[in-house]
Amino acid sequence: MKVIVDNLAVNYELKGKGKVVLLLHGWADNHQTFSRLISYLSSKYAVVALDLPGFGESETPRQAWNLDNYADFIASFLTKLSIENIYAIIGHSNGGALAIRGLSRGVLKADKLVLLASAGVRNSQPLKRVITKSVAKAGKVTTFWLPKSTRQSLRSKLYGTVGSDMLVVPELSKTFKLTVAQDVQADAAKLKLPTLIINADNDPAIPAKDGERFHYLIKHSKLKMLNGNDHFIHHQYANTINQEISEFLSQ
Repeated sequence: MKVIVDNLAVNYELKGKGKVVLLLHGWADNHQTFSRLISYLSSKYAVVALDLPGFGESETPRQAWNLDNYADFIASFLTKLSIENIYAIIGHSNGGALAIRGLSRGVLKADKLVLLASAGVRNSQPLKRVITKSVAKAGKVTTFWLPKSTRQSLRSKLYGTVGSDMLVVPELSKTFKLTVAQDVQADAAKLKLPTLIINADNDPAIPAKDGERFHYLIKHSKLKMLNGNDHFIHHQYANTINQEISEFLSQ
């Protein structure tokens, strides 16, 4: 389905009935990354997932955005759909950082939060390092943090400039810079809602220590560390993730 929000066409899916659960995908991904989770949760909840502007089938913003812009847009999107109360927000990777930032500012409100391999611990690495970490020494582009649909096409290209991961979506290169420059640790420390944090101990994109850091910062949080090496934990460990989230939401 599509709807116009702030002059941008947005693609989204709304499935099920009951308390509303909002899903936020990561960089260069789209809402279909949550297909199995949507099917699983929609038997008990009204699950809404959108392609964030610039990704999937949603229009690209005309200006560079940061996490604040995206959070403001999501608030407008929910208003457009006449959704007033969010029971839970589930964010993967950059979607987790977005959720943390939006909740801390009060732009987004929810009773519960689930962070899946969440990004947002930025200040431990210089910005240049963050931007360049996906460029391998042999001249190949490391794509472990990208959805499978993007990996294949990206591997056939070689960007000669620093910052190939932001060039996965060239028109959003400035948005990428603004996004990775935002550290949300201070925002996480402000959160008081029950939070489930799930990470893989050998995730090549998000260090296990980042999940531990968020667990330390968010007072009412629970950390589940999986034994694995895939950034897309909701794919590789779908059954475990679905069960953990379902149990957390039912509490």
